[in-house]
Amino acid sequence: MSKLRIGFVGAGGMGQMAHLSNYAVLSELCEVVALAEVRPRLAQTVADRYGIPKIYGSHLDLLNDAKVDAIVAPQQYRSHLAIIPDILRAGIPVFTEKPLTLTVEAGEQLVHLAEEHKTLHMVGYHKRSDPAMECANKRIEEWKKSGEYGKLQYIRVTMPPGDWIGGADAPLNSDEAYPSISMEPGPSYFTDEQTRQLDTFVNYYIHQVNAIRFLLQESYRITYADRNGILLTGESESSVAVVLEMAPYQTTVEWHESLLVCFERGFIRVDLPSPLARQQAGKVTIMKDNGKDAPSYEIPVMPNRSAMRQQAMNFIAAVQGIRPAPCESREALEDLKVARDYIRLMQQYQ
Repeated sequence: MSKLRIGFVGAGGMGQMAHLSNYAVLSELCEVVALAEVRPRLAQTVADRYGIPKIYGSHLDLLNDAKVDAIVAPQQYRSHLAIIPDILRAGIPVFTEKPLTLTVEAGEQLVHLAEEHKTLHMVGYHKRSDPAMECANKRIEEWKKSGEYGKLQYIRVTMPPGDWIGGADAPLNSDEAYPSISMEPGPSYFTDEQTRQLDTFVNYYIHQVNAIRFLLQESYRITYADRNGILLTGESESSVAVVLEMAPYQTTVEWHESLLVCFERGFIRVDLPSPLARQQAGKVTIMKDNGKDAPSYEIPVMPNRSAMRQQAMNFIAAVQGIRPAPCESREALEDLKVARDYIRLMQQYQ
């Protein structure tokens, strides 16, 4: 199969560290042939560093001139409505960062456009692409089907704030001011303070909201939220209890994100590295206890591949029709509904 011709829309810090640096080395699968960036000196610097032959001043210029098979658009999520609809209307598969948008209503617009134009819109929930998460998800599916270790009954996700950079090199930069761009407003039914809370929640914890559904393999709803923003709980369609511990403590130079999936006679635990750690997968620990023999523990060996690198490979494969995208916009919309309901639940403490 021929290599994909990839266009990038945006070359900021996350665009370089999380995405461009990974696509640039997947030379057998793709080539980055165009870059749209509103800061011209930064665009030239990044294009020189990564060998990108064409530079454009806007995503519209790129759409009008470049011949690309797919676009990676690592933009701030409140800018998605100003950029992504043009790409979807052009019928070009697109990857964006999480969350889909700030509000459910804006997210519904993007989902409608993707489906109307039959265009792939993959949302960057990179934790789904971590080899450890892929391994855990497969094992959970096997245990649920076989029933060998009883029912799935509890999921706990813990993510204390910590060093999310994980020693990654700093991105290329310039002293150019970032031009103003239309930013998505908050929901009409929220106050300014509630919009601020929503913005903070989706920025920091929407990954974990999404990861819970990924591990459950079904939908869930929020049932409780404490007034300090430390804890929320929920229940799935099949009555599995879920817990998200958002900030029980914090660390300075470490990253302590963990996901525990409990069956009646065993558990599957995933410990994830910091989001920008270079080519480091998470760790999976599997405990089995049949009630007759001593418990056994298994730690599968993961490849030396980061979630961000695997995510790039998954997007390319989805565009080529090799396998489905880990998370398309329709499912990402469910995360925004959970976030909206969480802020509404918090209202009782205001």
